[in-house]
Formats: sequence, structure tokens, C-alpha cells
Amino acid sequence: MPYKTGRCLLSDRLKEANMTPLQLSEKTGIALSQISEYIHSKRTMNFSNAKTIAEAVGCAMDDLYEWIHIPVSKKR
Repeated sequence: MPYKTGRCLLSDRLKEANMTPLQLSEKTGIALSQISEYIHSKRTMNFSNAKTIAEAVGCAMDDLYEWIHIPVSKKR
């Protein structure tokens, strides 16, 4: 089953972790501007940054985005 990323949920995860974007930036070494782009869905996290951010805020990588199922068309 293929999926694509939907809305970024990083803002929600930061609130749950009682962390600001600046604190996340300082903890991970990821630029604050890049974190802001993730939060506002202007940029999608690469695998490495998603893993780093998930560890920093205490969630699974899957919890950083809404996931949209893409139906597979069957050719007959």
C-alpha cells in the first residue's frame, strides 16, 4: 500500500514535548529556519532529519506527519 505525506504534525509534537522550535533547533543542530519550513509544510523532512527530530521530541517518525493512503489501481 503506497502512502504520501500529508500535513506536518511537528507543531503538535513540540507542544506535547513542551518544546519550542528554537529548543528543537539547539537540541538537534537543524537550522531554525528549516524547522519552521517543516512546521508550515513548506518543506518535507528527509529520513535522517525525521529520525533526529522524532528522537528529540520523543515520538515515532510516523507521528511527524499525517499519512495519506494512495489506492493502487488494478489493471485487468
